[in-house]
Amino acid sequence: MESLLVLVGLVVLAMPVSIVVLLVGHARLRRRVEQLESRLGAGPQPDAERPPQTQSAQIDAPTPEPRPAPWGPPKQASPPSPDQQPEPEKPASLAESASPPAAVVFRAERFDDLSAWLRENWFYVVSALSLALAGIFLVQYGVENGLLPPTARVLAALGFGALLIVAGEIVRRRYGDDESSATAYLPSVFSGAGLVTLFGGVLAARQLYDLIGPEAALASMIVIALVGLVLGWFHGPLLAAIGLIGAFAAPFVVGGDSADPSWLYGYFFVITGLGLGIDTVRRWAWVSVLSLVGAYLAGLLLVTGSPITEPAFLVYVAAVAVIAIAIPVRRIWPDHDGAMFSELLVRKSSGPWPEFPTRLAFGAVMASSAILALQWADTSGEFWLAVILLAGLTFALLIWAKDAPALQDMTALPALGLGGFVFTHGFDGGAVARGFWQTYSETPEAAFPLAVTWLVALGAVISLLAAWRSFRGGRYPFVWAGAAALYAPTLAIALELGWRPASVIGAYPWALHAVALAALMVVLAERFARVDGEARMRPALATLSALSCLTFGCVIVLSSAALTIAFVVTIIAAAALDRRFNLPPMSWFIWAGVATVTFRLILNPGLDWALHAPVPEMALVYGAAVAGYLAAWWMLRSLDRPVANVMLDSAAWATGGVLVSLLLLRWLEGLGEGGADDSHWGLGLLSAIWLLLAFAQVQRFALGGRLNWVRVALGVFFAAHGLLWLALAATVANPVLRFGADPVLGPPVVNTLAIAYLLPALVIGLSAWRIPKMPAQLRLACQGVAIVLSALWLGLTIRHFWQGAAGMYEGNGVSQPELYTYTLALLVIGAALFYQSLARRSDLMRKAGLAVIGLAVAKVFLIDISGLGGLIRVFSLLALGLALAGLAWLNRWAKLRHSPQGPEALDQ
Repeated sequence: MESLLVLVGLVVLAMPVSIVVLLVGHARLRRRVEQLESRLGAGPQPDAERPPQTQSAQIDAPTPEPRPAPWGPPKQASPPSPDQQPEPEKPASLAESASPPAAVVFRAERFDDLSAWLRENWFYVVSALSLALAGIFLVQYGVENGLLPPTARVLAALGFGALLIVAGEIVRRRYGDDESSATAYLPSVFSGAGLVTLFGGVLAARQLYDLIGPEAALASMIVIALVGLVLGWFHGPLLAAIGLIGAFAAPFVVGGDSADPSWLYGYFFVITGLGLGIDTVRRWAWVSVLSLVGAYLAGLLLVTGSPITEPAFLVYVAAVAVIAIAIPVRRIWPDHDGAMFSELLVRKSSGPWPEFPTRLAFGAVMASSAILALQWADTSGEFWLAVILLAGLTFALLIWAKDAPALQDMTALPALGLGGFVFTHGFDGGAVARGFWQTYSETPEAAFPLAVTWLVALGAVISLLAAWRSFRGGRYPFVWAGAAALYAPTLAIALELGWRPASVIGAYPWALHAVALAALMVVLAERFARVDGEARMRPALATLSALSCLTFGCVIVLSSAALTIAFVVTIIAAAALDRRFNLPPMSWFIWAGVATVTFRLILNPGLDWALHAPVPEMALVYGAAVAGYLAAWWMLRSLDRPVANVMLDSAAWATGGVLVSLLLLRWLEGLGEGGADDSHWGLGLLSAIWLLLAFAQVQRFALGGRLNWVRVALGVFFAAHGLLWLALAATVANPVLRFGADPVLGPPVVNTLAIAYLLPALVIGLSAWRIPKMPAQLRLACQGVAIVLSALWLGLTIRHFWQGAAGMYEGNGVSQPELYTYTLALLVIGAALFYQSLARRSDLMRKAGLAVIGLAVAKVFLIDISGLGGLIRVFSLLALGLALAGLAWLNRWAKLRHSPQGPEALDQ
């Protein structure tokens, strides 16, 4: 029985070899038959007429065109014409075209060519698969009954792999491996299957039988990879595909049981280097992509099946990103040139594409950064390992790749990954964050926890390196300066949001971290200013960062009111620095500062705090904001700072109005009659506050830009709130329309009716007057609303004068003096409008005056005659007649004065 099994095993191994031998023999026989047929078809020719056969004639003989393969030949420069001067050879990193055709791997035509090639040549793939599996099964399953010891099985597999490689080399040397030869792809099939078998033999020696240690296994694999590297330079691309796919799949086919298979990451790393090394010479491009895809997939499969290998997996993906940068350009120090990957976003149709090594490096760095940033650190060791690896990739791209301008943008990938990883670890309560929070829970005398300190220091180092890159110059020194100014403070803010360090180490020690970062930014600002001279952009960026760090420290330490005042102080400081050193970018900080202070004054802690805080403290905060805005505006008034000036002007106007409204509101609440939410005067004051904020946004429409839609949205939001409160004040809380509404406070004319209705009318009217670039339709609407509110106030004031606070409700009726006063008010208003129309020669105002007078006439004849009695009726008609006569005389006098010709007689 055992002999029979041996025989069956040998037959199984011989079958694929026999098939390949038959294919080779058939190809050779077919070539000889074709040569004989061509000779017989030509027929005998006389010696005198037979043309001499030369080598060129043989080469020019028609041969069948092979179908295109899914890979292209390596890029070769076309020979120059005789009249052209040969151009100097470009380095390998510049060999790729700036346009996408040759090196773009994922294209539809490539997949079409691949499917067509597989349909016609599938037997080569099956043959390679059969040979590779034969070698692996030889070591894994062959003679499982113990006829051969494990050492013999491994040696048999290694011998079988070496035999396949030798056979492939013999076929390649004697018959060739190009697509025009009959033995095309056969050398690659043999050699590729041989490489997979060799890798499988070494894997089995380590993983199945434990014959060698991990060090010997990796050394052996490196030797095999070097052999495969040399073979890949001479063979066709099929060998690379077979070798890479088979080598990545071999550990999962071989199987085995290992307590710690972390050494397999070293194996995958060697295979990845093999694929990249082959392609760095042949320039097929897709081989490099296949290598990286296989590297990440194999690593993910291994870490999924064996989670204990996660630390080794993290080191592995970081190392893959490094070799993906270095190997394709064959440089120890990368020198990628050309366009950056991010420039594709702003690339014009005729602009250059990033070269293939740049795109390959970007994909690898992005994948590795994402894996390192998104993984969950179960232990503190894994957390710090991920931090070190992300920081290491960032340092590598900052220092190691300093001479590769095309790699500048990908520095942001690991740097942002580091910030996101630190934030999410604290936000989700990771191991290190939990240990940090529990520092003093059990041992109050515990040592000071340094976790956040180390992380802040790491951010400071990255900022310093970014500043160093900015000092080196290049294409984007300002971008590097901005990165230096932003990164360390941003990482500190991420720690504040995710880790809440002040709750553990105290507010003051945590604020000292922000102060230290501010000092660092001041040093950078001084260095930039010393180097740049009159150029102010980089010093301004560092100064802005220093101010932001100081503001951040104030946020940590100060109370709510003190924090708002601190923000105002930083706005004043920014304006003073701009005036002293001419730093236009300070307008950005002022813009952000005004937005932040407004947010705090209105929303958080906002109006709710202002309605309940002590009046002196509230007045101090809002008064300091108004004073700070005016001081900053005064310092910048002589400079060309349109953004800052408009922001400060509008903010001062709005905040001043809010302060007055709040002071009136708090004073009236102190009287004990009604409140801000249900009284007519409270709703009117809230309406004035929101309308002031809306008109501040309208004034900022003149700034233009992409943020205008945000200003429109905010203006609509604020105006909707203001109009809603105003509508409630005019209807629900109106003392005339609602019985039992809060009473009118104060003497006639000077009372809460003026606060509820006249104050919003003044806010709307003055805002429409003082904003010169307000849209015409919006200005007309504002004027109409202001007139309606003023008329409402006047009517309610007349009623309060005659009826008093107790008789405001309309159910109490209308007295004759009150009715007569309404008529006189209409006549006075109409006369004033009519006179102003003549003085200003305004036809619109004249029509408005005539409309008011007509309304007064209609009121007298329709209401007053029936509602008035005695002498009041007589005086009403008398006043109407005298008023109309006076207006007629006024109209005649104006025409005579302003008309260029004399009056006409009545009889003409």
